[in-house]
Amino acid sequence: MRLVLRRFVTNFMTRKDSLYAVRMSRRPKTHHGVRDLSIREKAYRYIQQLIANGTLAAGSGISELLLAKELGSSRTPIREAMNQLAAEGLLDQSPSGGMVVASLSREDIIELYELREALEVYAVGKIARVPMPIADVERLQHLVDDILKLQKELEKSKKSNLDKAQMERFISCDFGYHALLMSMTRNSRLQKMINDTRLLIRIFAIHRGGHDLESLKGIHQFHQRILDAVVKQESAAAMTAIAEHIQASQRERLNEYDHWKRETALQQSIPVFFDIHKTPTQR
Repeated sequence: MRLVLRRFVTNFMTRKDSLYAVRMSRRPKTHHGVRDLSIREKAYRYIQQLIANGTLAAGSGISELLLAKELGSSRTPIREAMNQLAAEGLLDQSPSGGMVVASLSREDIIELYELREALEVYAVGKIARVPMPIADVERLQHLVDDILKLQKELEKSKKSNLDKAQMERFISCDFGYHALLMSMTRNSRLQKMINDTRLLIRIFAIHRGGHDLESLKGIHQFHQRILDAVVKQESAAAMTAIAEHIQASQRERLNEYDHWKRETALQQSIPVFFDIHKTPTQR
């Protein structure tokens, strides 16, 4: 298996300190009982957010010293946070001795989707074996309906794809739907691994435009099928639906990756062609 997936699974199986920045039972609390994040955990979340929002792109270096200054801390908790992120596959050791944001290969994407499918299919089968509370059904249905609203907005606008603001709403709905569904396993370790797998896929996705109408229709249909099967406690149907949903997502992501690789190869092989199409300010 490739390094990213091997580190990811090894971390899950043998390094519980990486699964949880601080154990729930040991996390410090304020006098109001609200958890006060440690410097290490603040650093972990801060670096993770910089990677997730694209501020730190794949392949870019990370400075312990600069992060320590930004967070007003010593370098030790920054280093610990970076080591944790490296164990989870988000950072790589650079030849110079520092750390850089990891880049995924096509094989990494395939393996992460295989891992996601195995985990989520198992999880939804478990969830479908017991009745779902009405409140949870309503929350999930609301998230399903929100994607339908985006679909109708796109149809009405006559545009081919969601714009940036709409795409942000879609990501929120999609992530919320899967996160809420997986939370019903009542298994914090399983939820952690699923969420980290989805985060890795999302962070290292090839940047693309908003979803088109066909994609939205497909995702809406999958989400509704999964929810309907879970509510009816049809475990096999729910497992089949989520497997097909993840496989469709994998095909889309691999197509994006292949397109990006072809474009990159063309630009490297005939750079003059691309250069003459740039405006004077781009050259």
